Amino acid sequence: MSETVLLIGGGGREHAIARALADDCDLYACASNRNPGIASLAESVETVDESDPDAVVDYATAIDADLAVVGPEGPLAAGVVDALEDAGVYAFGPTQADARIETDKQFQREFMAENDVPGTPWFETFDDAGAAADYVEALADEGEDAAVKPAGLTGGKGVRVTGDQVTHAEAADYVRESGHDEWVIEERLVGEEFTVQAFVADGEVRPTLAVQDHKRAYEGDEGPNTGGMGSYSGVGATLPFMTEEDYDDAVAIIEAVVAALDDYRGVLYGQFMLTAEGPRVVEFNARFGDPEAMNTLAVLETPFIDVLTAGRDGDALPTLDFTGEATVCKYAVPEGYPTDPEAGAEVTLDESSVGDALLFYASVDARADGIYTTTSRSFAVVGRGDTIEAAESQAAAALSGLGAGFRVRHDVGKAALVRQRVDHMDELR
Repeated sequence: MSETVLLIGGGGREHAIARALADDCDLYACASNRNPGIASLAESVETVDESDPDAVVDYATAIDADLAVVGPEGPLAAGVVDALEDAGVYAFGPTQADARIETDKQFQREFMAENDVPGTPWFETFDDAGAAADYVEALADEGEDAAVKPAGLTGGKGVRVTGDQVTHAEAADYVRESGHDEWVIEERLVGEEFTVQAFVADGEVRPTLAVQDHKRAYEGDEGPNTGGMGSYSGVGATLPFMTEEDYDDAVAIIEAVVAALDDYRGVLYGQFMLTAEGPRVVEFNARFGDPEAMNTLAVLETPFIDVLTAGRDGDALPTLDFTGEATVCKYAVPEGYPTDPEAGAEVTLDESSVGDALLFYASVDARADGIYTTTSRSFAVVGRGDTIEAAESQAAAALSGLGAGFRVRHDVGKAALVRQRVDHMDELR
């Protein structure tokens, strides 16, 4: 008998999850927006506040859900998994308490230090913005750079790094003017960032491929941070600037966190900086990345439903098999994003026009006469190939018919940018 699965969330990440599940279950979805890609795959989509536990439970009960998958961090922070569990629905995602590994950066760092998690940077925590700002200014006198982070969720856009993005004075002003009280000021890590996402249940960890995201808004890693402008993965578990040992060290860090959390389930996303000394932890997220989920699920051969049912039933998680293809994901965003985005451009690409690439809708406005941009990331395409270069060519070809009103980081996955990453690590090491 087919499983009835509820998908919670309506972004590009959730469209990728829907695609990975739709052929193997009776899929339903609920979110505050209506994603046309998810709607085309699901039996039904309910418009609800996905961070309202009661509303999510009511819909899960109405469809008699056997399983649930939580996509974004908001519902995790709100305790949606706890509410579903109380209602007898197994949700593949951490409880509100375990989700603090993402939702509370002070807790995250203190937890890592208390449990001797490898790769933990030095840090200080503050409950007062003025004291945090004063500390940032004092670091300038010591010639020490730092990453300056609000303790709570900021959608990947809240961090300021001195010596890279801003001066110490600008970072201190940002702290004082932000409206946040709780802060983490920590070591500035120098190297190349990468992500490893792992499926976790019953103490077992199944790591997926390393992916590199591109946060900066403009070509050449210029401009402000965004939710992610694109990402790529290699034909195997590693990236061109990494060794197998680097990957294994990152997985060991994830395993140490899972062991310390004791009963974590869902996706644990480790964002690492590969430094001259090896991987160090930038942060953990308690769910799939967006766009990294698109890279990972696009080449996952093991049915994702098998991961969910094994977690629910207490069985061993399946061994993960991948196609052996590289992937390149490129986001199309509205003109002006992220500082002054212009909504209302029509999305003229569809699944029939992107060739062999995959199309994932994110934040769009589906009207009777077409699909239009909002003020957030609009959609992504994912190319696959025997090399990163081939995957990039497929993604680029898929975007060749992109109309006016959009911007893309065309350099994501390009050989020149990948080569820069390799050269950077060679210099550091």
